[in-house]
Amino acid sequence: MPPVPGWSSDVMRPRPATFFRRAALLLPAILLLGSCISDAPMDSLDPAGPIARRIDGLFWLTFGVAAVIFVIVEGGILIAAFVFRDRKSRKEAKEPKQTHGNPKLEVAWTVVPVLILVALAVPTVKTVFDLTDASGAQMQVDVIGHQWWFEYRYPDSGVTTANVLVIPEDTEVALNLTSQDVIHSFWVPRLAGKRYAVPGHQTVLLIQADDPGEYWGQCGEYCGLSHSLMRARVVVMTAADFEQWVAGQQLPAAEPAFGSPAEQGREVFLSAGCTQCHIIAGVNDQTVQAAPNLTHFASRGVFAGATLDRTPESIARWLANPPEIKPGSFMPNLNLSQQQIDALVAYLETLE
Repeated sequence: MPPVPGWSSDVMRPRPATFFRRAALLLPAILLLGSCISDAPMDSLDPAGPIARRIDGLFWLTFGVAAVIFVIVEGGILIAAFVFRDRKSRKEAKEPKQTHGNPKLEVAWTVVPVLILVALAVPTVKTVFDLTDASGAQMQVDVIGHQWWFEYRYPDSGVTTANVLVIPEDTEVALNLTSQDVIHSFWVPRLAGKRYAVPGHQTVLLIQADDPGEYWGQCGEYCGLSHSLMRARVVVMTAADFEQWVAGQQLPAAEPAFGSPAEQGREVFLSAGCTQCHIIAGVNDQTVQAAPNLTHFASRGVFAGATLDRTPESIARWLANPPEIKPGSFMPNLNLSQQQIDALVAYLETLE
């Protein structure tokens, strides 16, 4: 086989010089494309609350110091490479000044990095302690990680919900994190940092938003087969809207109309095995909850670990075969008929 230009003839792979030239051209293109992303819902460089801004300020401080060090180090390397490079004529070459055993230089390049690290450590440690001090929090929410969804309990009001965390604006909220199974990590980049949820242990994460809106989150610790499908939404409301939401969540499940498809769906819920894991207040309160509380399912815009928008089509697809949509799902395929699925969808859509 005739040799291909730029490739080694024996194993048909790019020569090192050619490979690095291509990589050098490709890297700026990748960075340029990455910078073109707009309206990214999980942009950690677009803080939307005071806690996220504290973290953002610490990031830019560290980045600025690192950038200065990078310029100094890389500049020194370039000067050494060009000024003292090996020339064809040895007469033109300049021998660098030998500094081996120079005590002043050795002390300098030991002390200076230590001082830089200390200068970064002080604000970092202070920020870490400040953002885990929940003494001034105006509200508490217990967050329990499950494979693969987040559960939220409001101890002051007795409300329990899933997938969508609802908080009022301009309110510092302390999230008390734990896990029911393996280690998870709760992370809403625009509102707060990342914090572990550990089985048998409680950690605290402060979260606060300036304005009403919807903010996206994600489990930040690999926790099993559907880790990437363990997402979260934080819905921020005005104080008045939040109080109204709490009042609605405290009500029992809506009663379906007699003879309606929704009433048939309730019968399917009670007979098809759903009650083994799910709770609907006023319908099967005695169940030990192992899956999201469905009492006000229709008040949430997403479900299935916040991976699916709550539409009749998505609900029907999920009920037909949950493990197909979410690999490893603990909700089994109940082999429901299309008629049962349609009835369940009609019932779930009434649970506002």
